[in-house]
Amino acid sequence: MRPLSAEERALWRRVVDSVRPLHGAPAAEPSEDPPLPAKPRPAPAAAAPARAAGPGTTLDGSWDRRLARGLVPPDRILDLHGHSLATAYGLLDHRLEQAIAAGNRVLLLITGKPRSGGERRGAIRAAVGDWLAASRHAGRIAAVRNAHPRHGGAGALYIVLRRKK
Repeated sequence: MRPLSAEERALWRRVVDSVRPLHGAPAAEPSEDPPLPAKPRPAPAAAAPARAAGPGTTLDGSWDRRLARGLVPPDRILDLHGHSLATAYGLLDHRLEQAIAAGNRVLLLITGKPRSGGERRGAIRAAVGDWLAASRHAGRIAAVRNAHPRHGGAGALYIVLRRKK
Protein backbone atom coordinates (compact mmCIF):
# COMPACT_ATOMS: atom_id res chain seq x y z
CA MET A 1 0.00 0.00 0.00
CA ARG A 2 1.33 3.45 -0.88
CA PRO A 3 1.43 6.29 1.62
CA LEU A 4 -1.14 9.08 1.29
CA SER A 5 -0.15 12.31 -0.40
CA ALA A 6 -0.47 15.57 1.52
CA GLU A 7 -3.69 16.36 -0.37
CA GLU A 8 -5.16 12.92 0.38
CA ARG A 9 -4.15 13.21 4.03
CA ALA A 10 -5.88 16.61 4.29
CA LEU A 11 -9.00 15.19 2.66
CA TRP A 12 -8.97 12.21 5.03
CA ARG A 13 -8.75 14.57 8.01
CA ARG A 14 -11.79 16.49 6.73
CA VAL A 15 -13.69 13.21 6.50
CA VAL A 16 -12.67 12.13 9.99
CA ASP A 17 -13.53 15.56 11.41
CA SER A 18 -16.99 15.43 9.83
CA VAL A 19 -17.93 12.13 11.50
CA ARG A 20 -19.90 12.29 14.74
CA PRO A 21 -19.46 9.45 17.23
CA LEU A 22 -22.43 7.26 18.09
CA HIS A 23 -23.89 7.42 21.60
CA GLY A 24 -21.36 9.91 22.91
CA ALA A 25 -18.35 7.62 22.44
CA PRO A 26 -15.11 9.60 22.27
CA ALA A 27 -13.87 10.28 18.75
CA ALA A 28 -10.54 8.80 17.77
CA GLU A 29 -7.76 11.22 16.96
CA PRO A 30 -7.06 11.44 13.22
CA SER A 31 -3.92 9.58 12.30
CA GLU A 32 -1.51 10.17 9.47
CA ASP A 33 -3.05 7.40 7.40
CA PRO A 34 -6.52 5.89 7.50
CA PRO A 35 -6.81 2.61 9.40
CA LEU A 36 -6.37 -0.52 7.36
CA PRO A 37 -9.51 -2.58 6.88
CA ALA A 38 -9.75 -5.68 9.00
CA LYS A 39 -8.98 -8.92 7.24
CA PRO A 40 -12.19 -10.71 6.37
CA ARG A 41 -12.93 -13.79 8.42
CA PRO A 42 -14.87 -16.68 6.98
CA ALA A 43 -18.51 -16.46 7.93
CA PRO A 44 -20.15 -19.45 9.57
CA ALA A 45 -22.23 -21.56 7.23
CA ALA A 46 -25.73 -20.17 7.49
CA ALA A 47 -28.55 -19.21 5.22
CA ALA A 48 -27.92 -15.95 3.40
CA PRO A 49 -30.23 -13.14 4.50
CA ALA A 50 -32.89 -12.11 2.02
CA ARG A 51 -31.72 -9.14 -0.02
CA ALA A 52 -33.99 -6.35 -1.04
CA ALA A 53 -34.44 -6.10 -4.77
CA GLY A 54 -32.10 -3.47 -6.10
CA PRO A 55 -31.17 -2.16 -9.51
CA GLY A 56 -30.60 -4.99 -11.95
CA THR A 57 -32.36 -7.81 -10.12
CA THR A 58 -36.00 -7.79 -11.10
CA LEU A 59 -36.52 -8.28 -14.85
CA ASP A 60 -38.26 -11.31 -16.22
CA GLY A 61 -36.82 -13.34 -19.10
CA SER A 62 -38.93 -11.74 -21.83
CA TRP A 63 -37.66 -8.25 -20.94
CA ASP A 64 -34.06 -9.50 -20.94
CA ARG A 65 -34.49 -11.18 -24.34
CA ARG A 66 -36.11 -8.09 -25.88
CA LEU A 67 -33.37 -5.82 -24.50
CA ALA A 68 -30.61 -8.17 -25.68
CA ARG A 69 -32.08 -8.12 -29.21
CA GLY A 70 -32.44 -4.34 -29.25
CA LEU A 71 -36.23 -4.58 -29.61
CA VAL A 72 -37.10 -2.14 -26.81
CA PRO A 73 -36.94 1.48 -27.99
CA PRO A 74 -35.74 3.83 -25.25
CA ASP A 75 -38.28 6.38 -24.01
CA ARG A 76 -35.50 8.82 -23.17
CA ILE A 77 -31.83 9.17 -24.12
CA LEU A 78 -29.14 10.72 -21.92
CA ASP A 79 -25.70 11.32 -23.44
CA LEU A 80 -22.95 11.99 -20.89
CA HIS A 81 -20.13 12.64 -23.38
CA GLY A 82 -18.07 15.68 -22.43
CA HIS A 83 -19.28 15.85 -18.84
CA SER A 84 -17.16 15.73 -15.72
CA LEU A 85 -18.03 13.22 -13.00
CA ALA A 86 -19.82 15.90 -10.97
CA THR A 87 -21.93 17.28 -13.82
CA ALA A 88 -22.66 13.78 -15.15
CA TYR A 89 -24.00 12.65 -11.76
CA GLY A 90 -26.20 15.73 -11.42
CA LEU A 91 -27.56 15.34 -14.94
CA LEU A 92 -28.22 11.62 -14.44
CA ASP A 93 -30.12 12.31 -11.20
CA HIS A 94 -32.19 15.06 -12.84
CA ARG A 95 -33.03 12.99 -15.92
CA LEU A 96 -33.99 9.98 -13.81
CA GLU A 97 -36.36 12.24 -11.89
CA GLN A 98 -37.88 13.50 -15.16
CA ALA A 99 -38.22 9.98 -16.59
CA ILE A 100 -39.92 8.69 -13.44
CA ALA A 101 -42.31 11.66 -13.36
CA ALA A 102 -43.18 11.12 -17.03
CA GLY A 103 -43.83 7.40 -16.51
CA ASN A 104 -40.99 6.34 -18.84
CA ARG A 105 -39.80 2.74 -18.64
CA VAL A 106 -36.47 2.66 -20.52
CA LEU A 107 -33.72 5.26 -20.35
CA LEU A 108 -30.75 4.85 -22.69
CA LEU A 109 -27.64 6.12 -20.91
CA ILE A 110 -24.73 6.83 -23.27
CA THR A 111 -21.41 6.85 -21.44
CA GLY A 112 -19.01 6.30 -24.33
CA LYS A 113 -17.06 3.29 -25.49
CA PRO A 114 -13.68 2.31 -24.06
CA ARG A 115 -10.75 3.49 -26.15
CA SER A 116 -9.24 0.99 -28.55
CA GLY A 117 -6.17 -0.91 -27.47
CA GLY A 118 -7.77 -2.58 -24.47
CA GLU A 119 -7.69 0.47 -22.22
CA ARG A 120 -9.97 0.37 -19.22
CA ARG A 121 -13.37 2.00 -19.32
CA GLY A 122 -13.95 5.66 -18.62
CA ALA A 123 -14.52 7.18 -15.21
CA ILE A 124 -18.21 7.90 -15.81
CA ARG A 125 -18.96 4.36 -16.98
CA ALA A 126 -17.07 2.97 -13.99
CA ALA A 127 -19.06 5.13 -11.56
CA VAL A 128 -22.57 4.66 -13.00
CA GLY A 129 -23.29 1.39 -11.17
CA ASP A 130 -22.41 2.89 -7.80
CA TRP A 131 -24.33 6.08 -8.59
CA LEU A 132 -27.48 4.16 -9.44
CA ALA A 133 -27.23 1.88 -6.40
CA ALA A 134 -26.84 4.88 -4.07
CA SER A 135 -29.30 7.09 -5.92
CA ARG A 136 -32.46 8.43 -4.32
CA HIS A 137 -34.16 6.74 -7.29
CA ALA A 138 -32.65 3.27 -6.68
CA GLY A 139 -36.00 1.85 -5.58
CA ARG A 140 -37.54 2.85 -8.91
CA ILE A 141 -34.86 1.11 -11.02
CA ALA A 142 -35.85 -2.41 -12.06
CA ALA A 143 -32.68 -3.24 -14.00
CA VAL A 144 -29.54 -1.96 -15.66
CA ARG A 145 -28.41 -3.80 -18.79
CA ASN A 146 -25.81 -3.35 -21.51
CA ALA A 147 -27.25 -1.75 -24.62
CA HIS A 148 -27.68 -3.51 -27.96
CA PRO A 149 -25.21 -2.41 -30.68
CA ARG A 150 -27.95 -0.45 -32.46
CA HIS A 151 -28.31 1.66 -29.31
CA GLY A 152 -24.60 2.10 -28.59
CA GLY A 153 -23.40 -1.36 -27.49
CA ALA A 154 -20.47 -1.22 -25.08
CA GLY A 155 -20.80 2.56 -24.82
CA ALA A 156 -24.34 2.60 -23.46
CA LEU A 157 -26.65 1.11 -20.86
CA TYR A 158 -30.38 0.58 -20.59
CA ILE A 159 -31.87 1.71 -17.28
CA VAL A 160 -35.25 0.01 -16.91
CA LEU A 161 -37.58 1.75 -14.51
CA ARG A 162 -40.32 0.09 -12.50
CA ARG A 163 -43.94 0.76 -13.41
CA LYS A 164 -45.73 3.36 -11.34
CA LYS A 165 -47.96 1.80 -8.71
